[in-house]
Amino acid sequence: MKFYSWNVNGLRACVGKGFLEALAAADADFFCLQETKLQAGQISLDLPQYTQFWNYAEKKGYSGTAIFAKKEPLSAAYGVGEPALDTEGRLLTLEYDDFYIVTCYTPNAQPGLARIDFRLQWEAAFADYLAALDARKPTIVCGDLNVAHEEIDLRHPAANRGNAGFSDAERGAFDALLRRGFTDSFRFLYPERAGCYSWWSYRAHARESNAGWRIDYFLVSNRLAPAIRGAGIHADIFGSDHCPVSLELEI
Repeated sequence: MKFYSWNVNGLRACVGKGFLEALAAADADFFCLQETKLQAGQISLDLPQYTQFWNYAEKKGYSGTAIFAKKEPLSAAYGVGEPALDTEGRLLTLEYDDFYIVTCYTPNAQPGLARIDFRLQWEAAFADYLAALDARKPTIVCGDLNVAHEEIDLRHPAANRGNAGFSDAERGAFDALLRRGFTDSFRFLYPERAGCYSWWSYRAHARESNAGWRIDYFLVSNRLAPAIRGAGIHADIFGSDHCPVSLELEI
């Protein structure tokens, strides 16, 4: 089974930069999106092979997630279940007989960690939510989690220590999530592979020089780790400041 995830940084713009071609080439069972920046009715995609699920932010042109699924789910759920955290369309969950698939767009802590309090509230609720799913059935989590976990996960760790996305608090929250029973699929297969990034700033030709960050993930319940058959970072696919990441599972 093949899963893709992509922060498209505005789906309408990304459609004009090859999104549909990338979607078709991936031929994934699930194609998950973050930062769609859409409201209901603002785009119409003719994708007969997929059922489309959308979670929109209340604020126009902001945040938002989606999942395109080849198989109809048993149910769909929107958000983490806390009204104060669920106005930005950041989480979408589909339930199947044998697993859950969750896509997430984690809040950015912002320059100077201006939004770190909200970010850490989200992290705590997100971890509790995933643990509750995992207690019921294996769970696959993907998305822009807005944190580089270890120094190997960004080009310039020393210069960025303490900055949004590489602060001790955010990295610690990621550690805590993994300890609750989740595996980082890419590091499971490639524990020491460096220079593999999924986001590059638009400034200073960062993508051309590969001065990037790995902040887009597929996490799986620990009991699914033996089923991981592939984990990819598709830096050759353009259209956003992020590239897609992928997971192959034998389930």
